[in-house]
Order: sequence, then C-alpha cells, then structure tokens
Amino acid sequence: MKHLGNLQYAEGSIQKKKRIGRGAGSGRGGTSTRGHKGHQSRTGYNQTRGFEGGQMPLSRRVPKNGFTNLFRKEYEIINVEQLQLLADAQSFSNGVVTSDILRSVGAVKRRLPVKILGNGELTVALSISVDAYSESAKAKIENAGGSVGTNG
Repeated sequence: MKHLGNLQYAEGSIQKKKRIGRGAGSGRGGTSTRGHKGHQSRTGYNQTRGFEGGQMPLSRRVPKNGFTNLFRKEYEIINVEQLQLLADAQSFSNGVVTSDILRSVGAVKRRLPVKILGNGELTVALSISVDAYSESAKAKIENAGGSVGTNG
C-alpha cells in the first residue's frame, strides 16, 4: 500500500542519462563528445540549410534553366468531343452547360476556371457559359446551332 512515506517513481519513468562535460572521470569529459576544433565544436553552432562542409552545395552545382511564369492562368480543360459524349448521355438539362454543371457531372474535378478546346466534333446545340474557350471550339459550337458566353 502506498503512503506519502513510501512513494516511488513509476517503473521505466527514470532513465539514467550520461552527463557530458563533467570531468575526465565521467567518461564524457574533455571535448564533451564534440571532437577537436572546428565550428561544430563551438557553442552556438547553427548549420545553415544546404551547407555541405565547404563543398559547392547541390543547389549551386545543378544548372538552372527554364522559366516559371508567376502570373500564369491555369484552366481546367474540356474538349468539344467530351461535351458531345455528355450530351449523348443526357447529362445536360435543356442543353445548358455551365462550369457548375460540368463539375456536378464529374467532367471537371478541380475548382479552376473552365476552358473549352476544339478537339472533336459536336452535333448537338448547346448553350455554353464557361470562363474561356478557343476559337475553334467557339466555331464548332456555333456551327452545331449552339451559343457561347463567358462567366464573368
């Protein structure tokens, strides 16, 4: 039975830690496991990210080429032939197509602006209102008797 007079720590809660820098007799005295000289042996040592001991870092050895346009506008792409397949499957009520309808039928997945491209043929008249479209897609939609508008 435990009383205030015989309390003990829980088993395994106390682990003996080797104390460094407490004299030669401790087994970890002298250089205190830091080796001899050099910046890593000093107090306050903080290695910078990518530092490779004076060797030319990988980030500077690898050639840099190309260009990333920070202002690039990304679109979710759908082709005219996909619109035809969806129209054949009667996914569009009364021939109206919008970005939200395309998302609800699973034609586009991400929440990006939708752009229609002109790959394939279209035989159904659709009233399409999306964020962007190519000239060839616009021509094919209008030739099929449909109309094109933009969200915005």
